[in-house]
Amino acid sequence: MFDGVKVGLPLLLKKGTELLRDIAKLARRADVLGVADFKLADIGDVMSSSIEAIAELGYSIAIVHAFVGVRGGLEALVDKASKLGVNVALLISMSHEGSKEFYDKHFSEFLKIARELNVWGVVVPATRPRLVSEARAALGSSTKILSPGVGAQGAKYGTAICHGANYEIVGRSVVRAPDPLRVAREVISEVEKEVRSCRTSSV
Repeated sequence: MFDGVKVGLPLLLKKGTELLRDIAKLARRADVLGVADFKLADIGDVMSSSIEAIAELGYSIAIVHAFVGVRGGLEALVDKASKLGVNVALLISMSHEGSKEFYDKHFSEFLKIARELNVWGVVVPATRPRLVSEARAALGSSTKILSPGVGAQGAKYGTAICHGANYEIVGRSVVRAPDPLRVAREVISEVEKEVRSCRTSSV
């Protein structure tokens, strides 16, 4: 039904590592992505240690902030992640309005870092569809784009995929619904409908 599952710091802090380990096991059994969204942002040694913990929990993808820079930071992290078999998704813009105050002003520089480090993917919000398109044009087809901000933060289902994203993150729309399974099916239907429409119109 979904392409993956994403867990974050609130769940870790409230429920502990055992639940996160169980979720990772379920993701592997279902053959979907397991994304650890801890938004790492520190010196290389600390982030490398965190990546070891993420790998031990069983997650295949880690979301990492771009702003810490390459030397002594991201280069060490990416090297360690590669050795552990964990893919790095570099966060280069955020879905809230505050992203425009700093992050989005340096978007082209973060794209360069993503290319330099040859990361598995980047995080670009559906609330900034122009940036999604820009990232796809700059990074080519092999780099994955994950787009948050769909549903709860206002972006229309399917919009980011129509602009070049591979995945849309729809967490709150589903997990906070009274009937998550029903809403999940509705979300998938809405995404498919929007993608069919945009791809038909572009032909």
